[in-house]
Amino acid sequence: MDAKISEPRPDLSPLAPRVKTLKINPEKIGAVIGKGGETINKIIDETGAQIDIEDDGSVFITCVSADGMDKAIKMIEELTYEANPGDEFDGKVSRLLEFGAMVEYLPGREGLVHVSEISSERIRRPSDVLKLGQSVHIRVKNIDEYGRINLTMKK
Repeated sequence: MDAKISEPRPDLSPLAPRVKTLKINPEKIGAVIGKGGETINKIIDETGAQIDIEDDGSVFITCVSADGMDKAIKMIEELTYEANPGDEFDGKVSRLLEFGAMVEYLPGREGLVHVSEISSERIRRPSDVLKLGQSVHIRVKNIDEYGRINLTMKK
């Protein structure tokens, strides 16, 4: 065999399918599939990957391109990520409320930045400082007993 090839190739052939297995929390399967399969179909369309999910949370991803595989893995990890106090994200302001702003910190995941957590200075209304769609750097302050994410923009 050494006469044909002395060592393995450093990369797979561009035509060889790649297979990766992830393990997710079974409670997050619905988040990956989405309403009527909308979310999983979006991942498949954007990456060209084939995705199979088992009831135990095993996710099998098959893709011909390395870039498509990496993107599919990243999208699934973002959908199943569980935020912890202290985690930092760059998010977008998705709604302005009288008492704060909702910020989408991961695709489909929102948390509240209370008006008192927007700035060290006193602010009357969030709309005085923030605009819809504005990018903001946030940190997870805490998660309440109902699983709601409370965020802060303070350093």
